[in-house]
Amino acid sequence: MEILVCIKQVPGTSKIEVDPITGVLKRDGVDSKMNPYDLYAIETALRIKEQKGGTIKVISMGPPQAKEVIKEAFMMGADEGALVSDRKFAGADVLATSYTLSQGVRKMGNFDLILCGKQTTDGDTAQVGPEMAEYLEIPHIANVLKIIELKEKSVVVEMDMPNTLEIAEIRFPCLLTVEKDIFQPRLPSYKRKVSTKDREIQIISLNDFEDQDEKRYGLTGSPTQVERIFPPSVNNDRETWTGTGTQLSSKIAEKLTQLKFV
Repeated sequence: MEILVCIKQVPGTSKIEVDPITGVLKRDGVDSKMNPYDLYAIETALRIKEQKGGTIKVISMGPPQAKEVIKEAFMMGADEGALVSDRKFAGADVLATSYTLSQGVRKMGNFDLILCGKQTTDGDTAQVGPEMAEYLEIPHIANVLKIIELKEKSVVVEMDMPNTLEIAEIRFPCLLTVEKDIFQPRLPSYKRKVSTKDREIQIISLNDFEDQDEKRYGLTGSPTQVERIFPPSVNNDRETWTGTGTQLSSKIAEKLTQLKFV
């Protein structure tokens, strides 16, 4: 089975600056890590490979330093990796990002299964995976909580819906976005780190795409623009009360009413 996992490098801290002109995050010099949700997607791919065999490839989009998350994927057990990187991709919104990644996937080859984390911690849109599937013209299911059965030409999954758990069967090739509770991710292996330290990472740029229309990528290809990003306000107000249970319950009710929570 040919499996592709989409991964992303995200800021490792909430203390980051925003470009006042473009509204995008300033990632240079900021501590970074692999998007936590992508760890669950990699683990899912590894479990499927252990059961069915095959090859696991990973793809990421970002600046050259994003190679680090691909190396981490190698340490977990991924076989090959590619980085979609070009200055012309900078500032992309979810639509432009999805299209860019879909072009990168086409360049890498054909896959039976594409796995994505549910969302990223820096964007939280949960839209890139499904939009990629639409561009690739393959079926997709989001919010996958469990792989119930792997069949020869399809997979049966359990979806975590707002009010219910639903079971669906989807044919290959397809794309799944997985929840964080699907599997417990394994730790990277130092032995694999040593054995894969010189493994080649393919770099894919705009010149490698079938569609090289610059208007579809980066800020130019983004129909949505960020107007403003700001850190949430921190409220450290604290009150200490003493009294009997009856007195304290009355104070709590009074405070909740005052704050308009009830």
